[in-house]
Amino acid sequence: MDPTRIFVVEDQPQLLKNLLKVLSTFEELQVIGSSQEGEAAVEDIVRLRPQLVLLDLELPGINGIQVTQRVKRRAPEVEILILTSFDDEQKVYEAIQAGASGYLVKRVGPEKIRSGIQEVMEGGTVLEPLIARRFWNYFQSVKAQPASPEKKENNPWSLSPTEFDVLRYVAKGLSNAEVGQVMTLERRTVRTHLSHIYRKMGVNSHVEAVVLALREGVVDL
Repeated sequence: MDPTRIFVVEDQPQLLKNLLKVLSTFEELQVIGSSQEGEAAVEDIVRLRPQLVLLDLELPGINGIQVTQRVKRRAPEVEILILTSFDDEQKVYEAIQAGASGYLVKRVGPEKIRSGIQEVMEGGTVLEPLIARRFWNYFQSVKAQPASPEKKENNPWSLSPTEFDVLRYVAKGLSNAEVGQVMTLERRTVRTHLSHIYRKMGVNSHVEAVVLALREGVVDL
């Protein structure tokens, strides 16, 4: 398989250097460009069309959330994985709403970054478990109603029992691989179930599926 083409946006030179060095050790990844500020990053990303962008939130000029919005508007196929020192639920909410496919804090190790990239490229959404729970709790407190016993029995999208289980585990912040371990399914089988869930629910991502399920009150945390 061809390596996954990566673009890195980080404003601190030493951190950028370290990140590029780490990524170069993984044969399945190919860094095709980098930038230290937002506006230039958008133009380079649109021109180079990487498959995935590792993006810091705090940048000179426009910030990472604005970069995400602009990239998604002009190159919607590009996946964006936020890598930042911030881990509060408001930042997570804004980044995901802007179109990011995941969120990792900078203290995670190289293997976590590697697995995060793999998860996103396989159609998953990456949220560290602690952040994931805070994010969904935050979203639920803002926009969703608690799931009632009656509503939990509803199945407005005709999901199969297995698909409902996958959706509930995803809502708890589990990755595709973790869902597979819990449900004794292969990762690609989980991915297939998710594609069916997205199609039936009329959504395009983990986040949209969980948000819709929370709004309908058919899952809880």
